[in-house]
Amino acid sequence: MSGSKINPDHWFIEVHEEAKVLAGFEIEGKALYSKPSDFQKVEIYQTKNHGKLLAHDDKIMVTEKDEFVYHDMIVHVPMFTHPKPKHVLVIGGGDGGTVREVLRHPSVETCTMVEIDGDVVEACKEWIPKTSSELTNPKVSLKIQDGVEFVKNSQQKFDVILVDSSDPIGPATPLFNVDFYKDINKILSDDGIVVSQAESPFYEMNMQKALVKIKAQVFDKLHLYNYINMSYPGCLWSFSFASRGLCPFKDFDPGRVTGEFQYYNPQIHWGAFMLPEFQKKAHGDALTPTPTPFWK
Repeated sequence: MSGSKINPDHWFIEVHEEAKVLAGFEIEGKALYSKPSDFQKVEIYQTKNHGKLLAHDDKIMVTEKDEFVYHDMIVHVPMFTHPKPKHVLVIGGGDGGTVREVLRHPSVETCTMVEIDGDVVEACKEWIPKTSSELTNPKVSLKIQDGVEFVKNSQQKFDVILVDSSDPIGPATPLFNVDFYKDINKILSDDGIVVSQAESPFYEMNMQKALVKIKAQVFDKLHLYNYINMSYPGCLWSFSFASRGLCPFKDFDPGRVTGEFQYYNPQIHWGAFMLPEFQKKAHGDALTPTPTPFWK
């Protein structure tokens, strides 16, 4: 309630130092899970109004109330653009939500998930089955190892690669690197697509521009698309879409979209690529131009 006093012992609060803002969630008692892994502090809380909350090093990764927005958008935009994705690679994504959505596509034969922190996976299997429910699916090959090393050494080709990473600090830092994306390009199929978490255009524009610059050196086509997630500071966040040729407009057939989703639909697919003017100006010519009119 507006104007009420807050007892910080009853809240999980994320501090965004650069933006000077807080994101807070009222919690029920102590952490359900709290453990320093080899890479980061991993915590899970029961919140009053957003279900369970997963945090890494005091940064919000997932809340059950709106996790579907992030997972719908990282997965279904590339998966419905690709004509028949059979082999999918997920880098990160320890909560399991990305894998869950990938497996909704019947063309998928294998889904390889590479997560550096096994403690995140085990914590989510125990406490957040809403996202982790498909990690034991026989189509899934779960590898607890460094994603950078995996893509450098892999001999397999993938149709869609999803870089489901946290911010470029701690264990995720090497995932924002040109050598990493050069290695990803080597293991993409000829019509492959790679989508990456691309930060907030409000609070992390410098990092977003750095990622765009990195991927523009490697891939023929590069777009940004946005989504709104209330659990992340600033609410407006982005993904980057890169490919060797496939276009999220010209190669997207809305007739292929079947099933019921909580956020994604063909109109959202198209509209997500319509960037606000400040974001378009920030990236200039680094992005592939949007076809106009794209719906014809």
